[in-house]
Amino acid sequence: MKKEDIFLVIFLFLFNFNLFAESVKKADLAGLWYPGQPKQLASLIRECLNRADTSLLKGEVVGMISPHAGIQYSGKIAAAGFKALAGKKIDKVIVVGCSHRQNYNKIAVFDKNAYQTPLGALSAGKRLSDKLTAYHPKIEYSLEPFYKENSIEMIIPFIQVALGNPRIVLTVIGSQSWSNAKILGDALAGTLAGEENFLIVASTDLSHYLPVNQAEKIDKETALLIKEFKPEKLYRKCVNQNRMCGTTAVAAVMIASKKLGADKSEILAYSHSAQVTGKGGKTVGYLSAAFIKNKNNKKEESVKMEGILNHVQKKELINIARKTLNQYIKKGETYQPEVDDLELKKDMGAFVTLRKNGNLRGCIGNIIAKSPLYIGVRDMAIAASTQDPRFPPVEESELDDINLEISVLSPLEKIDNPDKIVLGKHGVLVKKGLRSGVFLPQVADETGWSKEEFMNNLCAHKAGLEPTCWKTGDCDIFIFSAEVFEE
Repeated sequence: MKKEDIFLVIFLFLFNFNLFAESVKKADLAGLWYPGQPKQLASLIRECLNRADTSLLKGEVVGMISPHAGIQYSGKIAAAGFKALAGKKIDKVIVVGCSHRQNYNKIAVFDKNAYQTPLGALSAGKRLSDKLTAYHPKIEYSLEPFYKENSIEMIIPFIQVALGNPRIVLTVIGSQSWSNAKILGDALAGTLAGEENFLIVASTDLSHYLPVNQAEKIDKETALLIKEFKPEKLYRKCVNQNRMCGTTAVAAVMIASKKLGADKSEILAYSHSAQVTGKGGKTVGYLSAAFIKNKNNKKEESVKMEGILNHVQKKELINIARKTLNQYIKKGETYQPEVDDLELKKDMGAFVTLRKNGNLRGCIGNIIAKSPLYIGVRDMAIAASTQDPRFPPVEESELDDINLEISVLSPLEKIDNPDKIVLGKHGVLVKKGLRSGVFLPQVADETGWSKEEFMNNLCAHKAGLEPTCWKTGDCDIFIFSAEVFEE
């Protein structure tokens, strides 16, 4: 080889190496939260895995909860979750963290090519990251939220030792809102539908700096909520209550796991910092859990079950509802949308729900279709903002704080046996004479009611009937399903 060719090869190598180095994010907490030397770090994690007391999980593990404190504190609990995955083929790991240091109302996706710890670099799953960021405007590439973010960094060494070299997709949720949990949960389900050999990890610790007796009591209650596997109930009970720092991350992973077919939540291990150190005083709780899809479970609540509308159609309806609100509230004018999509011109029932800072601000809809879907959504947006008798009309100053949710309904099906009602899947209409009442499917998840509580409340408080008339056959019962989405 000629001398000038050798110099060219060296130059190209150094150029490409520098490009690669610039596209890798190095760990910030190595040497602080965990050992900075590769052998020491690998040895510590293997020791945690060896000491972890857990059984191998049966079925397909879709999602998991893992803690993110210093390894000397939460390492054994984190290891219990990863140890339970032994023998399972996982080549894609999506980590959902919560922002401890920045306040922003979006969801950040890691935008470098790799994340490097003392154990080496894990490559980012660019294909899945691109799909995820394309799913919703609030999900965007951003690097800043990942600096010194322990909810992300503390998970990665366990992935490297326990799972080898999978591709990673890293996300950090900004503000702790139900809207963000729902957006990311739906986006993860849509992105991962049809994928194989993946794992979604929600990163969170439990209660923070409470006296031991109080912490253990609260953490036990939180574990029971996780076991129930009802994302919105967990979110409402835990948000801003010093139960979990990653409430929204856990809710999002629960939503995605359920939509992707998981039907069981299993608690794997629990401890707290005072128990680990042997010291009294205040403590921080740690828990590992798994969301599991049994092999005989054919149900997938995800896109496969819904499938009434595609993403573009949903986005168009959201845009119609938002433009309607702005034009009607600001100018008193009714928006006149132009729609070409034939699916949106079909007659379908629809509800529009308004929430202000996570709280209900109005909800009105038509169970039975009275107009094309896009017109129904427009009209119900006006009605929900001005005609819900429970609330005063929405004012212009509130518009920026209001989030829109749309429920598109299937046709009503009359049933003669209440056992056919599946909570969380079916909405229910009860009717007797001129009296009627309806609950949308999501009411079951929001309240955590049993079927008896759900139906008793529907009959008594929505329809003004005897609470138990649904049991005695003294009313007509109709069920329907709904595809629910929000901006």
